[in-house]
Amino acid sequence: MTLHFVGMDPNTGGEGSPTVWVEDESADLILQGEEADEVLTARVAGTQWVPGHATGIPAHERVIRIPARMVPILRRACDAAEREDLR
Repeated sequence: MTLHFVGMDPNTGGEGSPTVWVEDESADLILQGEEADEVLTARVAGTQWVPGHATGIPAHERVIRIPARMVPILRRACDAAEREDLR
């Protein structure tokens, strides 16, 4: 699995570092970010995204928070994930 670094939170100060990569083979986005607090996680867990789909956060998943200032980095990651030469 080769990871293609896309970008890091421009405001990171050496402590914590929300980061985005694209996995070259699958083109999956790999995100590192602050784990959401209990209040936000509970709000997400109680939301039904698709009719008939179970609510809740499975034990093997986490809700993370990515700062809005990283939207341009996420766009670049999406563009990179769609590139044929990365797969």
